[in-house]
Amino acid sequence: MKYKNIIFDFGNVLVKFGEQQVIGRFCSSPEDSALIKRAIFYNWDELDRGTIDYEEYMAHAATLVPERLRPNIRQLAREWCLHLTPLEKTWDLVRELKKKGFSLYILSNASTFFAEHVGHYEITREFDGMVYSAPIRMMKPEPDIYKYLFQTFRLNPEECFFLDDKEENIKGGTDLGMDGIVFTENISEIRKILEL
Repeated sequence: MKYKNIIFDFGNVLVKFGEQQVIGRFCSSPEDSALIKRAIFYNWDELDRGTIDYEEYMAHAATLVPERLRPNIRQLAREWCLHLTPLEKTWDLVRELKKKGFSLYILSNASTFFAEHVGHYEITREFDGMVYSAPIRMMKPEPDIYKYLFQTFRLNPEECFFLDDKEENIKGGTDLGMDGIVFTENISEIRKILEL
């Protein structure tokens, strides 16, 4: 068996992550959704990088919308990460891989707030280790975060296979010797590669 360790991104690999999942349940109209989207995502990458405090970021986001929508943003800030939709076929794959003896890891660009609440998703209990970008201030596709994963869990990149929804993040891994594939809910293709 060529691969011993399977590395999963979180958003759009283990759960659906998008505007509807993050914003949809906190406002009712497309117009309000657009206002909240602009406010919430104005500098999301820096949240994932860990260079902006989450509470300060969300407090500032609330100032970018009309006053009537500020309670929506405050509620969203507390709760959004608890309402992402599981990708059930990926969860089934995770459980199967675990039973077959693979070691499983998460490597995700995510805020400190999300990293603190990710245990809400019971599938995380199947993983041997998790690396989230903000707490360590490293971010895909930059090389340091992959090296951090390999060194922290003593992984040989050539024995790892990476699933991520962004091509640049897969390339970040392949540049360091880790094979991978862009995840498009292409479970059957992944099963063939992993010889399941």
